[in-house]
Order: sequence, then structure tokens, then C-alpha cells
Amino acid sequence: MIAFRPAPLALFALALFLLAGPAAAEPRGPDRGSVDAKAYQQAVERAIHFLASKGQGPDGSYSGQMGPGVTAVVATGILRHGRSPEDPLVARSLKYLEGFIQPNGGIYKADSFHRNYETSLAVMCFAAANVDGRYDETIDRAEKFLKGIQWDEGEDHDRASPNYGGAGYGSHKRPDLSNTSFLVDALRAAGNGPDDPAIQKALIFVSRCQNLETEHNTTKHAPKINDGGFYYTCAAGGESKAGETADGGLRSYASMTYAGLKSMIYAGLGPDDPRVKAAMKWIQKHYGLDSNPGMGQQGLYYYYHTFAKALAAAGLDEVVDDQGVKHNWRRDLVAELLERQRPGGSWVNDQDRWYEGDPNLVTGYCLLALSYCKPAG
Repeated sequence: MIAFRPAPLALFALALFLLAGPAAAEPRGPDRGSVDAKAYQQAVERAIHFLASKGQGPDGSYSGQMGPGVTAVVATGILRHGRSPEDPLVARSLKYLEGFIQPNGGIYKADSFHRNYETSLAVMCFAAANVDGRYDETIDRAEKFLKGIQWDEGEDHDRASPNYGGAGYGSHKRPDLSNTSFLVDALRAAGNGPDDPAIQKALIFVSRCQNLETEHNTTKHAPKINDGGFYYTCAAGGESKAGETADGGLRSYASMTYAGLKSMIYAGLGPDDPRVKAAMKWIQKHYGLDSNPGMGQQGLYYYYHTFAKALAAAGLDEVVDDQGVKHNWRRDLVAELLERQRPGGSWVNDQDRWYEGDPNLVTGYCLLALSYCKPAG
């Protein structure tokens, strides 16, 4: 497959804005004001204080019973807010994660079914901490491991297979878009660009998880909804966590749509690609932060992180919804997170599906989301 070179972010953002069509004179979403730098910093400091005083175990872990993944999410979030790898809070977590480095280069709990997920998150953490090259070898070996477990010819799957290019949990024996998105993030953090063969393989899988019938997606699900959004997996008969239509269509939902858009951008697709255009139209139609559109409150904080990372990757400062209303997504997201932060500094989801009842994981997601919303100056 020929990879498209990513356009400069400013041009990419301009093209996406023009794709929205003409807006009304000066329509705006709910005016929550500009991002308040003082309130923003206080929220970040309260979150890190919670993690330091309530969240971290003596061994440097966060929710260590769940393996290294939560610790990697939290430590990356803290690093992205200016703490150095030498900061004791961060250093303890890095030391803990180093204990999961396996002889094969993967970074995961022994016998884990979540080898891709855990290794990908650890790569992103070590890359954020790699200020002096101390983790070069670790990242390089982990990258090779991730490429080795990606579903491709090595697993006897060719390009015609719905599994091809994806990554997944070993317990389910099939790839999914969430794991594949983390794989692409990790490969990018390791220094790979859109020409990397593994990223281009991942693009094949990602494209097949989109409700869009094109030459890139001829699966049986593609024409049934055809709204440009994304669902969980095209493999093993297909699955959407948002459910199915009466005729077997797999419903799109926001967290996977932003994961799909982000992965396509990292794979080099430009704003004129039909897949990107369709994803943006879905986003414009379903813009909102009071829920994870399509899933309600389930997976809400995973959604917030993916929402922020995807729109930052697209270089957008505003999203123009399908009514022509302009939304400063950073201002909206910060306001929403400040409203939801608990008095002790943490965040947690009352809908605890996908471990979002764990305040360590959810607070880590929020720090990552906020890192894409830093006030200017």
C-alpha cells in the first residue's frame, strides 16, 4: 500500500475546517470561557497529589494487581505535566515497570493475556522518560516484540484476512481497534513514521473497522450503517460494544471513532482521504463531552483521552459541528474535567466497565487528556 505523507498540521487543520462547510455568522457552543491557567494547574496538582498520597504503592505501582498497564498510563501522564524521570514519584514507577521487561523484549506481566496492551503503554512511558537515551535499547526491543505479535503473515494471515494488521488481547484470540490504536501509538512513540510497514499493516485493519464502504473496506458490515464512525473489531465476525442494528450492522461509537481517526492520521492519511472525511463528519454530528457518544457513560474517560489526542493529532483548535456551531474543544474538555474532578483530586467513573471504577487508571487518563489542553503562556 502506498503511504501518504502527512500534511503539516496547520494545513491539515485548515483542510478539515473547510470540509465542515460554511458556518453560521458567529455560532458558538456553550461559552465556558477561555482555559483558566490557574484552575488548570490546580487541577493537575491536585490529581498528582492524590496519586502520590493515595494511589502509588510502596513498589512504585498504581493498581499493581492489574499488571503494569495502569502504572504506565499514570507515569506517562505525570511525565507529560513536567515531572522529570528523576522525580522520586516517577522514578519509583519507572523502576517498577523495568521489572516487567521480558527476555523477548516485551514488557508485560508473566503469562499475561494483555501483552500488546501492556507493552504498548510501557513503550509510551519509557519514550516520555527517555530524555538521555537511557531507554533506547528497551524501546527498540519492545518495538520488535510488538511487530512480532501483530497479526500478519507470521500468524498465517494474509491481507485478505479480517485479522490482518491488527493487535489484540491474547484471551480473545482476535485483534481489535483499541489494541491496534495503542500499537500505532507505541510505534509512533518509538520513532516510526507513516512509512513503517507495521503502521501500514495496522491501517488495513483500522480501515476495516470503519462503517464506510470503500475499496479499503469490503467487509459485510461496511454498507449496513455506512456513517463513517468506527466500532470495536471487524475480526471474528465483527463486534461493536455499542451493539448491532436489526440487520447486523455494527454501531459506531465515539471512543473508537477518535481512535480510528488518530490511527489514520499517524498512518499518513490526509484530510482529503474519504476515510478521514467520513470520520470527521461523524465527529461533527456527535460532538459532545457529557457522554461517550454511542456508549453513554461507559468508557467515558478512555474517550476523553482519545478525543484529546486525536484532535491534537489533527491540528484542530475548533470542531465545527453539523449545525455550524464552533467548539473550542480544549476549553470544553478542561471545563468538563474540572467539573468532574473529585474533592480529593481524583476522577472515577460510576460506570466501572473497562476498569473505570479504578481512580488510579481514570486519573491517569485525565492527566493524559489535560496534557493536550495546556493553556498558552
